[in-house]
Amino acid sequence: MKVLVIGGNRFVGRDLVWRFLAAGTRVTVLNRGSLADPFGARVERLTCDRTAGEFERQIAGREFDAVVDFAAFQEPDTRRAAELLTGRVGHYVMISTGQVYLVREPRPPAAACEADYDGPLMPEPVEEKEREEWAYGMGKRGAEDALARAWHEGRFPSTRLRVPIVNGERDYHRRIEGYLWRLLDGEPLLLPDGGRTPTRHVYGGAVARAVARILGNPATFGEAYNLAQDETPTLGEILNLLAEILGASTRLVEVPAARIVAAGLEVVRVSPFSGRWMSFLDPSRAKAELGFRHEPLRHYLDKIVAAFLAHPPMEPPESYRAGRAAEVALAQSGC
Repeated sequence: MKVLVIGGNRFVGRDLVWRFLAAGTRVTVLNRGSLADPFGARVERLTCDRTAGEFERQIAGREFDAVVDFAAFQEPDTRRAAELLTGRVGHYVMISTGQVYLVREPRPPAAACEADYDGPLMPEPVEEKEREEWAYGMGKRGAEDALARAWHEGRFPSTRLRVPIVNGERDYHRRIEGYLWRLLDGEPLLLPDGGRTPTRHVYGGAVARAVARILGNPATFGEAYNLAQDETPTLGEILNLLAEILGASTRLVEVPAARIVAAGLEVVRVSPFSGRWMSFLDPSRAKAELGFRHEPLRHYLDKIVAAFLAHPPMEPPESYRAGRAAEVALAQSGC
Protein backbone atom coordinates (compact mmCIF):
# COMPACT_ATOMS: atom_id res chain seq x y z
CA MET A 1 0.00 0.00 0.00
CA LYS A 2 1.28 3.47 -0.93
CA VAL A 3 0.14 6.41 1.20
CA LEU A 4 0.83 10.13 0.89
CA VAL A 5 0.58 12.15 4.11
CA ILE A 6 0.29 15.91 3.49
CA GLY A 7 1.47 18.01 6.43
CA GLY A 8 1.15 16.10 9.67
CA ASN A 9 4.86 15.88 10.46
CA ARG A 10 4.09 16.40 14.15
CA PHE A 11 1.55 15.23 16.71
CA VAL A 12 -1.31 13.17 15.14
CA GLY A 13 0.45 12.99 11.79
CA ARG A 14 3.52 11.43 13.37
CA ASP A 15 1.40 8.86 15.18
CA LEU A 16 -0.26 7.96 11.91
CA VAL A 17 3.01 7.65 9.98
CA TRP A 18 4.44 5.35 12.67
CA ARG A 19 1.27 3.24 12.44
CA PHE A 20 1.65 2.98 8.65
CA LEU A 21 5.33 2.06 8.89
CA ALA A 22 4.61 -0.64 11.47
CA ALA A 23 2.11 -2.14 9.03
CA GLY A 24 4.64 -2.19 6.20
CA THR A 25 2.99 0.66 4.29
CA ARG A 26 5.10 2.69 1.86
CA VAL A 27 4.83 6.28 3.09
CA THR A 28 5.54 9.56 1.33
CA VAL A 29 5.27 12.77 3.36
CA LEU A 30 4.74 16.16 1.74
CA ASN A 31 5.22 19.36 3.70
CA ARG A 32 7.24 22.56 3.74
CA GLY A 33 10.22 20.87 5.35
CA SER A 34 10.39 23.43 8.13
CA LEU A 35 10.31 20.80 10.89
CA ALA A 36 12.50 17.74 11.27
CA ASP A 37 10.86 14.33 11.59
CA PRO A 38 12.11 11.12 13.21
CA PHE A 39 11.44 8.71 10.35
CA GLY A 40 14.88 8.64 8.72
CA ALA A 41 15.12 6.71 5.45
CA ARG A 42 11.86 4.87 6.13
CA VAL A 43 9.79 7.52 4.31
CA GLU A 44 10.06 9.43 1.07
CA ARG A 45 9.94 13.21 1.51
CA LEU A 46 8.51 15.81 -0.86
CA THR A 47 9.10 19.45 0.08
CA CYS A 48 6.85 22.23 -1.11
CA ASP A 49 4.55 25.07 -0.12
CA ARG A 50 1.22 23.97 -1.55
CA THR A 51 -0.04 27.57 -1.62
CA ALA A 52 2.82 28.68 -3.91
CA GLY A 53 2.02 26.50 -6.92
CA GLU A 54 4.57 23.80 -6.09
CA PHE A 55 2.08 21.08 -5.20
CA GLU A 56 1.31 20.22 -8.80
CA ARG A 57 4.99 19.72 -9.66
CA GLN A 58 5.66 17.45 -6.69
CA ILE A 59 2.81 15.01 -7.27
CA ALA A 60 2.68 15.12 -11.09
CA GLY A 61 2.34 11.60 -12.47
CA ARG A 62 2.23 9.93 -9.06
CA GLU A 63 -0.39 7.44 -7.89
CA PHE A 64 -1.32 6.53 -4.32
CA ASP A 65 -3.64 4.07 -2.68
CA ALA A 66 -4.52 6.76 -0.15
CA VAL A 67 -3.82 10.38 0.73
CA VAL A 68 -4.28 11.80 4.23
CA ASP A 69 -4.35 15.60 4.21
CA PHE A 70 -3.65 17.41 7.49
CA ALA A 71 -2.88 20.71 5.75
CA ALA A 72 -6.03 21.60 3.80
CA PHE A 73 -7.18 24.97 5.15
CA GLN A 74 -8.87 26.65 2.18
CA GLU A 75 -11.06 25.78 -0.80
CA PRO A 76 -8.18 25.93 -3.34
CA ASP A 77 -6.21 23.33 -1.35
CA THR A 78 -8.71 20.53 -1.82
CA ARG A 79 -10.03 21.69 -5.18
CA ARG A 80 -6.52 21.45 -6.68
CA ALA A 81 -5.88 18.15 -4.92
CA ALA A 82 -9.06 16.65 -6.39
CA GLU A 83 -8.21 17.95 -9.87
CA LEU A 84 -4.68 16.56 -9.75
CA LEU A 85 -5.44 13.24 -8.09
CA THR A 86 -8.63 12.20 -9.85
CA GLY A 87 -8.01 8.72 -11.20
CA ARG A 88 -4.70 8.49 -9.34
CA VAL A 89 -5.76 7.97 -5.71
CA GLY A 90 -7.86 5.27 -4.12
CA HIS A 91 -9.03 7.33 -1.14
CA TYR A 92 -8.42 10.91 0.00
CA VAL A 93 -9.03 11.76 3.69
CA MET A 94 -9.16 15.36 4.89
CA ILE A 95 -8.65 16.14 8.57
CA SER A 96 -11.16 18.89 9.27
CA THR A 97 -12.38 20.57 12.45
CA GLY A 98 -15.46 20.94 14.63
CA GLN A 99 -15.03 24.65 14.10
CA VAL A 100 -17.03 24.27 10.88
CA TYR A 101 -20.10 24.13 13.16
CA LEU A 102 -19.10 27.17 15.23
CA VAL A 103 -19.44 29.54 12.28
CA ARG A 104 -23.06 28.48 11.87
CA GLU A 105 -25.73 30.99 12.90
CA PRO A 106 -27.13 30.06 15.27
CA ARG A 107 -24.56 27.64 16.61
CA PRO A 108 -25.85 24.15 17.39
CA PRO A 109 -27.36 24.34 20.90
CA ALA A 110 -25.91 20.99 22.03
CA ALA A 111 -23.40 18.45 20.72
CA ALA A 112 -23.03 19.14 17.01
CA CYS A 113 -23.84 16.26 14.69
CA GLU A 114 -23.13 16.03 10.99
CA ALA A 115 -26.67 17.18 10.11
CA ASP A 116 -25.89 20.53 11.76
CA TYR A 117 -23.40 21.46 9.04
CA ASP A 118 -25.83 22.99 6.56
CA GLY A 119 -27.48 26.33 7.23
CA PRO A 120 -26.84 30.07 7.50
CA LEU A 121 -23.36 31.27 8.48
CA MET A 122 -22.08 33.99 10.79
CA PRO A 123 -21.06 37.33 9.29
CA GLU A 124 -17.39 38.23 9.63
CA PRO A 125 -16.70 39.43 13.20
CA VAL A 126 -15.22 42.84 13.87
CA GLU A 127 -12.83 41.94 16.71
CA GLU A 128 -9.48 40.63 15.44
CA LYS A 129 -9.22 37.44 17.53
CA GLU A 130 -12.81 36.51 16.74
CA ARG A 131 -12.18 37.18 13.06
CA GLU A 132 -9.16 34.86 13.05
CA GLU A 133 -11.17 32.01 14.55
CA TRP A 134 -14.08 32.65 12.19
CA ALA A 135 -11.72 32.67 9.20
CA TYR A 136 -10.27 29.31 10.24
CA GLY A 137 -13.71 27.71 10.42
CA MET A 138 -14.83 29.29 7.17
CA GLY A 139 -11.63 28.19 5.41
CA LYS A 140 -12.12 24.62 6.54
CA ARG A 141 -15.72 24.73 5.32
CA GLY A 142 -14.47 25.88 1.93
CA ALA A 143 -12.03 22.97 1.79
CA GLU A 144 -14.77 20.52 2.80
CA ASP A 145 -17.25 21.91 0.30
CA ALA A 146 -14.76 21.53 -2.55
CA LEU A 147 -14.40 17.84 -1.73
CA ALA A 148 -18.16 17.39 -1.49
CA ARG A 149 -18.54 18.93 -4.96
CA ALA A 150 -15.76 16.74 -6.36
CA TRP A 151 -17.60 13.67 -5.08
CA HIS A 152 -20.99 14.68 -6.41
CA GLU A 153 -19.69 15.86 -9.78
CA GLY A 154 -16.91 13.36 -10.47
CA ARG A 155 -17.03 10.72 -7.73
CA PHE A 156 -13.64 11.77 -6.33
CA PRO A 157 -13.24 9.28 -3.42
CA SER A 158 -12.86 11.47 -0.34
CA THR A 159 -13.86 11.47 3.33
CA ARG A 160 -13.87 14.36 5.81
CA LEU A 161 -13.09 13.77 9.49
CA ARG A 162 -14.03 16.56 11.91
CA VAL A 163 -12.19 16.74 15.22
CA PRO A 164 -12.48 19.01 18.28
CA ILE A 165 -9.50 19.94 20.48
CA VAL A 166 -6.97 17.11 20.14
CA ASN A 167 -5.05 16.03 23.23
CA GLY A 168 -1.93 13.92 23.19
CA GLU A 169 1.64 13.41 24.31
CA ARG A 170 3.10 15.62 21.58
CA ASP A 171 0.54 18.41 21.46
CA TYR A 172 2.57 21.30 20.07
CA HIS A 173 -0.06 23.70 21.45
CA ARG A 174 1.03 22.45 24.92
CA ARG A 175 -2.49 22.80 26.33
CA ILE A 176 -2.70 19.99 28.90
CA GLU A 177 0.99 20.52 29.60
CA GLY A 178 0.26 24.11 30.64
CA TYR A 179 -2.27 22.87 33.18
CA LEU A 180 0.25 20.32 34.50
CA TRP A 181 2.87 23.02 35.15
CA ARG A 182 0.26 25.05 37.02
CA LEU A 183 -0.84 22.09 39.12
CA LEU A 184 2.75 21.24 40.02
CA ASP A 185 3.84 24.72 41.09
CA GLY A 186 1.49 24.64 44.09
CA GLU A 187 -0.06 28.02 43.38
CA PRO A 188 -3.79 28.68 42.77
CA LEU A 189 -5.17 27.80 39.36
CA LEU A 190 -7.85 30.01 37.80
CA LEU A 191 -11.16 28.61 36.57
CA PRO A 192 -12.60 31.17 34.13
CA ASP A 193 -16.33 31.60 34.77
CA GLY A 194 -16.23 28.70 37.21
CA GLY A 195 -14.98 26.04 34.76
CA ARG A 196 -18.40 24.34 34.68
CA THR A 197 -18.97 24.17 30.93
CA PRO A 198 -18.92 20.57 29.62
CA THR A 199 -16.12 19.74 27.18
CA ARG A 200 -15.61 16.93 24.69
CA HIS A 201 -12.17 16.50 23.16
CA VAL A 202 -10.43 13.69 21.30
CA TYR A 203 -7.18 11.77 21.86
CA GLY A 204 -4.65 12.00 19.04
CA GLY A 205 -4.08 8.24 19.05
CA ALA A 206 -7.80 7.65 18.53
CA VAL A 207 -7.75 9.93 15.48
CA ALA A 208 -4.77 8.09 13.99
CA ARG A 209 -6.47 4.72 14.53
CA ALA A 210 -9.69 5.95 12.93
CA VAL A 211 -7.88 7.25 9.84
CA ALA A 212 -5.97 4.00 9.35
CA ARG A 213 -9.15 1.99 9.81
CA ILE A 214 -11.29 3.75 7.20
CA LEU A 215 -8.75 3.91 4.38
CA GLY A 216 -10.15 2.24 1.29
CA ASN A 217 -13.67 1.92 2.69
CA PRO A 218 -16.01 2.97 -0.16
CA ALA A 219 -18.93 3.42 2.25
CA THR A 220 -17.18 6.55 3.56
CA PHE A 221 -16.68 8.22 0.17
CA GLY A 222 -18.34 11.61 -0.02
CA GLU A 223 -19.16 11.55 3.70
CA ALA A 224 -18.15 13.50 6.83
CA TYR A 225 -17.79 12.11 10.35
CA ASN A 226 -17.23 13.60 13.80
CA LEU A 227 -14.56 11.98 15.98
CA ALA A 228 -14.65 12.63 19.73
CA GLN A 229 -14.35 10.95 23.10
CA ASP A 230 -17.44 9.74 24.97
CA GLU A 231 -16.98 11.66 28.24
CA THR A 232 -18.05 15.28 28.64
CA PRO A 233 -16.18 16.53 31.74
CA THR A 234 -16.10 20.12 32.92
CA LEU A 235 -12.77 21.91 33.14
CA GLY A 236 -12.85 21.57 36.90
CA GLU A 237 -13.31 17.81 36.59
CA ILE A 238 -10.42 17.54 34.11
CA LEU A 239 -8.10 19.47 36.44
CA ASN A 240 -9.06 17.38 39.45
CA LEU A 241 -8.42 14.21 37.46
CA LEU A 242 -5.02 15.48 36.27
CA ALA A 243 -4.12 16.42 39.85
CA GLU A 244 -5.08 12.95 41.03
CA ILE A 245 -2.89 11.32 38.37
CA LEU A 246 0.00 13.65 39.26
CA GLY A 247 -0.45 13.16 42.98
CA ALA A 248 -0.77 16.93 43.35
CA SER A 249 -3.20 19.01 45.37
CA THR A 250 -5.61 21.39 43.65
CA ARG A 251 -6.23 25.03 44.50
CA LEU A 252 -8.89 25.96 41.98
CA VAL A 253 -10.18 29.54 42.10
CA GLU A 254 -13.31 30.56 40.21
CA VAL A 255 -12.88 33.89 38.43
CA PRO A 256 -15.16 35.72 35.98
CA ALA A 257 -13.56 35.78 32.55
CA ALA A 258 -14.06 39.55 32.49
CA ARG A 259 -11.81 39.90 35.56
CA ILE A 260 -9.09 37.93 33.81
CA VAL A 261 -9.26 40.25 30.81
CA ALA A 262 -9.33 43.32 33.09
CA ALA A 263 -6.11 42.05 34.70
CA GLY A 264 -4.40 42.22 31.31
CA LEU A 265 -4.52 38.46 30.70
CA GLU A 266 -5.98 36.49 27.80
CA VAL A 267 -8.48 33.85 28.89
CA VAL A 268 -7.31 31.09 26.53
CA ARG A 269 -3.67 31.64 27.50
CA VAL A 270 -4.59 31.27 31.15
CA SER A 271 -6.87 28.29 30.43
CA PRO A 272 -6.74 26.79 26.91
CA PHE A 273 -9.94 24.81 27.50
CA SER A 274 -11.97 27.94 28.28
CA GLY A 275 -12.31 29.55 24.87
CA ARG A 276 -15.63 30.05 23.14
CA TRP A 277 -14.22 28.61 19.91
CA MET A 278 -14.02 25.09 21.34
CA SER A 279 -16.29 22.67 19.48
CA PHE A 280 -18.41 20.01 21.17
CA LEU A 281 -19.11 17.11 18.82
CA ASP A 282 -21.44 14.14 18.74
CA PRO A 283 -19.48 11.05 17.54
CA SER A 284 -22.56 8.80 17.29
CA ARG A 285 -22.42 8.44 13.51
CA ALA A 286 -18.76 7.40 13.48
CA LYS A 287 -19.45 4.88 16.24
CA ALA A 288 -22.44 3.39 14.43
CA GLU A 289 -21.10 3.37 10.88
CA LEU A 290 -17.32 3.12 11.27
CA GLY A 291 -17.03 1.14 14.47
CA PHE A 292 -15.16 4.08 16.01
CA ARG A 293 -14.24 3.45 19.63
CA HIS A 294 -12.42 5.91 21.89
CA GLU A 295 -10.41 4.91 24.95
CA PRO A 296 -11.65 6.22 28.33
CA LEU A 297 -10.62 9.74 29.32
CA ARG A 298 -8.68 8.53 32.37
CA HIS A 299 -6.75 6.06 30.24
CA TYR A 300 -5.42 8.61 27.78
CA LEU A 301 -4.77 11.27 30.43
CA ASP A 302 -2.66 8.68 32.27
CA LYS A 303 -0.53 8.31 29.14
CA ILE A 304 -0.16 12.06 28.62
CA VAL A 305 0.88 12.65 32.25
CA ALA A 306 3.28 9.69 32.20
CA ALA A 307 4.98 11.04 29.07
CA PHE A 308 5.25 14.52 30.62
CA LEU A 309 6.84 13.17 33.81
CA ALA A 310 9.18 10.80 31.97
CA HIS A 311 10.41 13.46 29.54
CA PRO A 312 9.68 16.90 31.00
CA PRO A 313 10.24 19.83 28.62
CA MET A 314 13.19 22.10 29.25
CA GLU A 315 10.86 24.96 30.20
CA PRO A 316 7.13 25.62 30.56
CA PRO A 317 5.01 26.99 27.71
CA GLU A 318 5.46 30.68 26.94
CA SER A 319 1.95 31.51 28.16
CA TYR A 320 2.86 30.08 31.57
CA ARG A 321 6.18 31.91 31.79
CA ALA A 322 4.72 35.24 30.71
CA GLY A 323 1.53 35.28 32.74
CA ARG A 324 1.75 32.92 35.71
CA ALA A 325 2.73 35.59 38.24
CA ALA A 326 -0.22 37.74 37.21
CA GLU A 327 -2.56 34.74 37.41
CA VAL A 328 -1.44 33.98 40.96
CA ALA A 329 -1.79 37.61 41.98
CA LEU A 330 -5.34 37.68 40.64
CA ALA A 331 -6.23 34.48 42.45
CA GLN A 332 -4.83 35.81 45.71
CA SER A 333 -6.61 39.15 45.38
CA GLY A 334 -9.93 37.63 46.28
CA CYS A 335 -11.15 38.28 42.70
